[in-house]
Amino acid sequence: MSIRIIIADDHQLFREGLANLLADSKEIEILAQAGDGREAIDKAKELKPDVIIMDIGMPVLDGVEATRQLLQESPGARVIALSMHADKQYIKGMFEAGACGYLFKNCAYNELIKAIRAVHEGKKYLSERITEIMIHDYLRKEETIPVEDSELTERESEIMKLIAEGVSVSDISDQLFVSVKTIGTHKQHILEKLNLKSTTDIVKYAIKKGIISLD
Repeated sequence: MSIRIIIADDHQLFREGLANLLADSKEIEILAQAGDGREAIDKAKELKPDVIIMDIGMPVLDGVEATRQLLQESPGARVIALSMHADKQYIKGMFEAGACGYLFKNCAYNELIKAIRAVHEGKKYLSERITEIMIHDYLRKEETIPVEDSELTERESEIMKLIAEGVSVSDISDQLFVSVKTIGTHKQHILEKLNLKSTTDIVKYAIKKGIISLD
C-alpha cells in the first residue's frame, strides 16, 4: 500500500521537482501540492494524506502554524519539516506544533525516503545535523542555567536568558512562535518566582548567576 503524500512549499520549481522525484518511488503516491500553509491545511482535510512534507517559510500561514492547525483538523496525518532553517527555534517550533520529522532541503534522496518511512510507521525522524543542533542546545542550557534556578520551567529559563540578552518581547514572541501576551505572562512568572521587580533586575540576576556575561 502506497504512502500518500502532500508536498507544501511556496517555491513552485522546488515543489514540483520534489514531487516528480518522489513519484518515481513505487511506495509513494503524491496526492497534491500546496503553495502556502492554508492550502496545505485545506488539501489535507480533503485528501487525508499519510504524510505532509512541510516547508516553514511560506505565505498566508507559515509551516509551524500550518502544522499546528493541520494536526488539529487532521490528527491522523504526520508532518515532516523540510527546510533550510537550521535555527533551533524553528526546529523546536515544528516539533512543538506536532511534526514528526525535520530535515534540511539539501538532504539526500535516500534520507528523505527513510524519513517518510519512519514517520509513516509512527516514529520520529531527525537528520544527524538536526540531532547535533538540539544536543548542543541542551548541553549549553545545562552549562548556563544554574541548579538553584530550577524553580523556573525550561521555557521560563529560556525566556529569562533572552530578556537578559536584550531581546524584545515581540522578537522573543517571533522566535518561540507564541503570542506577545504569552511571553508577558512568562515574564511575570519569572519576576514572581525570582522575587524580582523589573527587566533591569532580570539582567542583573542573569549576570550574577553567570547566565549571561558582559563580554
